[in-house]
Amino acid sequence: MPLALPEGKRLAVSVSADFDAHSVWMGSFGNTSPAYLSRGEFGAEVGVPRVLETFRRFGIRTTWCIPTHTLQTFPSQCEAVMDHGHEIAAHGVYHEYIPKLEADEERRLMELQLKQHEKLVGSRPAGYRSPAWDFSETTLQLLEEFEFTWDSSLMGRDFEPYRPRPVIRQSREEGNVFGPPSSVLEIPVSWYLDDFPPLENLPRSVGMASTDDVLKRWTDLFDFAHERVPGGVYALTVHPQTIGRGHHLLMFERFLEHASQHSDVWFAPISDIAACWQD
Repeated sequence: MPLALPEGKRLAVSVSADFDAHSVWMGSFGNTSPAYLSRGEFGAEVGVPRVLETFRRFGIRTTWCIPTHTLQTFPSQCEAVMDHGHEIAAHGVYHEYIPKLEADEERRLMELQLKQHEKLVGSRPAGYRSPAWDFSETTLQLLEEFEFTWDSSLMGRDFEPYRPRPVIRQSREEGNVFGPPSSVLEIPVSWYLDDFPPLENLPRSVGMASTDDVLKRWTDLFDFAHERVPGGVYALTVHPQTIGRGHHLLMFERFLEHASQHSDVWFAPISDIAACWQD
C-alpha cells in the first residue's frame, strides 16, 4: 500500500544512522580489544560531526538508532544529534544479538533500554531497530506490548512499508501459517542498502569493497524505487564509524547529490514517514 506522501512528493527517503560506537564490537562480536574499541571511538569523535555536517549542508532530517550504551558513553555526541533536529530511536542496550536471547532476558533488556532512553533522551522512542536486524520469536509481541509505532529491522518488502505477521507454524511439509498483521508498522531495511557489510573490515567477511560499486548499487536501487514504486520508501542505513571515513563520506555525498536532484523526493525521519501510512 503506498504512503500518503506530502503533495508533490513521489518517494520518501529515510537516511538512518546506526550510531553503535563501542557497542557493536562488544555486543555483536564480543571483542573489547583497544583496536576494535578505537574504531567505535572514531565513529563518535570523528564520524558523528562529519555526518551531522553533511546532513546540515543537504538540509536532511534523519533518524539515529542508538543503543543506550552509546547514549551513556558518548552523551555530548548524542546531544549534538538532537540539537541538529534528528530523531533518536531505540536500538538495544549494548547491541545485543536478539535471536539468541531467552525470552525473560529480552524482556528485561527491552524494559531497561526504554527506562534509560527516556532518562537520557527525555522521551520514549517511537520506533525500534533490532541491533541484529533480526527478531526472536517474541520480539514482535514485545514491540506491540510496549506500544512502538514502527520497527525497521525486517525485510519482507523492499520499498513499501507493511504490517509484519508472525509465522505461527513453521512446517517443511505442510507450509507455514501466518498470524494476524501487527499493530507495528515495518519500514523495511536491506543489507544492500547498508554501508557496514561492504565497507567495513569485519571478522569472517571480505568487506572494504570499492566505493564505486557501492555507489552504483545505492543509486540503481534509488532509481528503481523512484521510477517504479510511487508512494514508497527508500531506507538507507549508514554507520558513523563507517560512512565517516573520508573516501566513504565522499561517496555518500555523491549519492545524496543524485537523490536530492529530484524535487519529488522527500527526505524525512522514519516517524514522519510512518505517519503517512494509511491502512
